[in-house]
Amino acid sequence: MAMGTGVAVAADAPADATQAAPKVLRYAIRVAETGFDPAQVTDLYSRNVTAGIFDSPLRYGFLARPYRLEPAVTDGMPEVSDDARRFVFKLRPGIYFADDAAFKGKKRELVAEDLIYTIKRHYDPRVKSGHLYRFEGAKILGLGEVRAESMKNKTPFDYDRPVEGLRALDRYTVEIRVANSDPRFLLHFADPMVGIMAREVVETYGDKIMEHPVGTGAWRLGEWRRSSRIVLEKNPNFRDERYHEQPPAGAAPELVEAARRFQGRKLPMIDRVEIAVIEENQPRWLAFVRKEFDLLDDLPAEFAPIGMPQNRIAPNLAKEGVRAVRYERADVAISYFNMEDPVVGGYTPEKIALRRAISLGVNLDQEIRLPRRGQAIPAQGIISPGVTGYDKAFKSEMSQFDRARAKALLDLYGYVDKDGDGWRDQPDGSPLVIDYSTQPDGANRQLAELWQKNMDALNIRIKFKIAKWPENLKSANAGKLMMWGMGWSADVPDGENFLGLGYVGSKGQSNKARFDLPEYNALYRQQHGMPDGPERLAVIDKMQRLLIAYMPYKVHVHRIFTDMTQAWVTGYDKNLYQRDFYSYVDIDTDALAKAHLKSK
Repeated sequence: MAMGTGVAVAADAPADATQAAPKVLRYAIRVAETGFDPAQVTDLYSRNVTAGIFDSPLRYGFLARPYRLEPAVTDGMPEVSDDARRFVFKLRPGIYFADDAAFKGKKRELVAEDLIYTIKRHYDPRVKSGHLYRFEGAKILGLGEVRAESMKNKTPFDYDRPVEGLRALDRYTVEIRVANSDPRFLLHFADPMVGIMAREVVETYGDKIMEHPVGTGAWRLGEWRRSSRIVLEKNPNFRDERYHEQPPAGAAPELVEAARRFQGRKLPMIDRVEIAVIEENQPRWLAFVRKEFDLLDDLPAEFAPIGMPQNRIAPNLAKEGVRAVRYERADVAISYFNMEDPVVGGYTPEKIALRRAISLGVNLDQEIRLPRRGQAIPAQGIISPGVTGYDKAFKSEMSQFDRARAKALLDLYGYVDKDGDGWRDQPDGSPLVIDYSTQPDGANRQLAELWQKNMDALNIRIKFKIAKWPENLKSANAGKLMMWGMGWSADVPDGENFLGLGYVGSKGQSNKARFDLPEYNALYRQQHGMPDGPERLAVIDKMQRLLIAYMPYKVHVHRIFTDMTQAWVTGYDKNLYQRDFYSYVDIDTDALAKAHLKSK
């Protein structure tokens, strides 16, 4: 597991007779990647990698708080007009893709047609984009019709067919027109899902495109062993980007000092990123403590009392210069009910009662105290802290634990023991059995044990179907799982990202529950076109209450996370939406050398 890194001189120092060893950032992720196609991947860990390989048109200032959009490959911010129905992106000339055989030895410049092609891929039925619903809220004029025709006739998507809503005005300028006013449309263009791709690369690799990412970003895929190891190397063709981040008021002194020293430095400042896949929490934590990793991305909850007692970094770690960044991720930990499943799905009173009873039977205080080790707060609704639409004062049944009420609901709607075996049956007399999908790691085992205890107390049989994360994700998108426990993190700092979990247009994408309620769908479309303000917040409140009433999701908690860095990692902070953090950090080679000497 140990992947050593040598002592390096500053990246911008002149070369001399002694070749500097590369600066390497090593860390581990707890879930295997699914691939590296921006349109297809929806999991957090794969998206964190594609964010470094591919450029989106816009980005978030890495240290800016509150979060602020800024140009990435555009010449200034896009022009917005016609009541947020027309958007004009001007790409900067002189930006080039990483070299690849698909370009046949020629240097390939980023142009307007590449952004157009990238957007069209989300509409291609063969791509199976997990993000299409985010474009379809605004409805780019003409693209939906091309998609519908391809699906109806079972013919390839026509990428060359002109559409009114997506045009190249010149070599570097793209005009986008949408049917529905969308005041927050630009937020999506800082997301890894719009990582810009070259058509010839996609056509060269075809169905293997998940394995061959080629972008204009700071990094390229240097090595990959599936579900084991990912290595990113500097893209030699990357443009001259300079560090210009300004830390917010109240930032840690070491971050302020690092940002001061980094001003004007060429990005990225390190040479290589090595990512291991370690699903079990204990070895991931121990590897960091042994200094085999430079960064701990997400301190496992069971080790929080050791690493962060009373939510302060442990004295032994602080003495070694380890730094902790504690933050609320804009996310929800949820268990979804498949609304198309014959046992837990449906919109009739008895099905709603079953889901609400199961929700009331979940002991959230115990969940937070035991498996989550206090690193979470109870969720009242689908919207998380840190995004537009979250109301800290909002309270609901979602967080309530009331076993007596749960039993009364089940009794009232006919979920009683009809055959005398001690377990509840369905109203028609057939067995009531809940199939709950999960993963085999320790954290999920502990959550499953708690589910077992809670359902046993209600006399509901529950069985666990265990598979790896990528397999569960694939099955969930296909509607094949009855229930699954998972997390959902915001892609943009707006509550619509969570409301999409219940929207019919995102069924099979973010809407894993396959919830389809006409009233909810209408409200979703209504709030989409509204500017931020009290009127929109009132609509969002109605939507949250509908999700609580019908309970397609049991929203458990909003998690609190802690990342840790070794003493030699400088400039690290958590940006929830600018995911290529490794592009903004450096390795203090003096501190690294001292640590190596001390360990010998």
